[in-house]
Amino acid sequence: MTELASKGLEQLITEGEHPCACGRLHSAALRYVKIGPGAVRHLAEALRLLSVSRPFVVFDENTLAAAGDRVLSRLGEGGIPHVRFVFDKSPQKMEPDEHAVGALAMAFDPGCDGILAVGSGVINDCCKVLAHACGLPLITVGTAPSMDGYASNSSSMVQRRIKVSLYVKCPDALICDTDIMKEAPGQMLMAGLGDMLAKYISVCEWRISHLVTGEYYCESIAGLMRAAVRRCVAMADGLMRREERAVAAVAEGLVLSGIAMSYAGISRPASGLEHYFSHLWEMMALERGEASDLHGIQVGVGTLLTLFLMEELAKTRPDRQTAERAMRSFRTEVWNEEVRGIFGRTAPSVIEAAGRLGLNDPARHAARLDRILAHWEEILAILREELPDASQLLGKMRALGMPCCPADLGISLEDTRKAFRGSRVIRDKYLTSTLIWDLGLTERFEGMLRERY
Repeated sequence: MTELASKGLEQLITEGEHPCACGRLHSAALRYVKIGPGAVRHLAEALRLLSVSRPFVVFDENTLAAAGDRVLSRLGEGGIPHVRFVFDKSPQKMEPDEHAVGALAMAFDPGCDGILAVGSGVINDCCKVLAHACGLPLITVGTAPSMDGYASNSSSMVQRRIKVSLYVKCPDALICDTDIMKEAPGQMLMAGLGDMLAKYISVCEWRISHLVTGEYYCESIAGLMRAAVRRCVAMADGLMRREERAVAAVAEGLVLSGIAMSYAGISRPASGLEHYFSHLWEMMALERGEASDLHGIQVGVGTLLTLFLMEELAKTRPDRQTAERAMRSFRTEVWNEEVRGIFGRTAPSVIEAAGRLGLNDPARHAARLDRILAHWEEILAILREELPDASQLLGKMRALGMPCCPADLGISLEDTRKAFRGSRVIRDKYLTSTLIWDLGLTERFEGMLRERY
């Protein structure tokens, strides 16, 4: 069995199933990928491979301006008929929600035999949902190295005002033309790097969850993510200078993240608490009718916040009495009121899901606490092995001009506190905030966040 990190991108998607020491066979649904300068010239080839003769082509106004001429000229040169759809310009950031997917569904021409998504996060996520619903091939032309969902089999969507992961469809073909991507706005370049920095946290939390909850874990997939983030960090300076090699490295890292999620069948290899800070901030903004920042930008800030929490956690000696006392003092009616204060109109859905999943269940808490206490030294070793020095990462992000704290994004201390509290209960995923709650230390760490802010 060959380690996944030693394989090239083409090998990972063309060699079929990869037998793994974890006991599973890993495979990706992505069948075709091209990353590099002028890669859009391969568009007709990708369409032929998938037997797509009349694609439904999706842009927004920004991606039409960034890549429309290149994409449409390739379709014209290949004599490929198509139906074009351009999302209406909105005064606020477009959200991947029921409205956006509904607009696609209403405009879709049933005479089309494939979906061609031209864009990054929102367009990619919405077109995955449409392609899944229609049972059609999906080709994506990425316009910015801004997020890690290009090659994943999930869409990060807003459903009933809650951020959810829908497991739908991985693109069948992916084209990342670095001539297009390197011209993306600087904020989108930062967002891609921010999304890659999250992998420090995600792999660390995945290993801890494996110890505490018995969740499935694959060291080979984790190794793939470690190698990808190392390459991206090494190229970070060149990224902001729009150097082709650096843009390609970040784009490949983001694609590998999607492949890792497909291999694992879950989002674990690529997202942890840092993503949940971003998800909660986005949900709060939606509740108020306000715009939020780019997901990857917020994830970068969330990464630094989570690193700070983890560094403080490494200084902590867990105490059974403290943890059990906090669990005994838990009051459902008090917690429900807290959830209403965090989630507003979406609170009933959060409360219902938490009850159904047993997120506040004393028996589950007791079982986890036993394992935490039994494996604490191993947890400390994982923290040491996986995490970068927070001050060094902060220095690098500042040197690149990236936002580094919630205040840089106009996010208040109160919203940061609420995101920390709410992260534990929007999905059944074991996070650093869950570990802190299990130890009965949520209020203490909330105080540390307040001081840090």
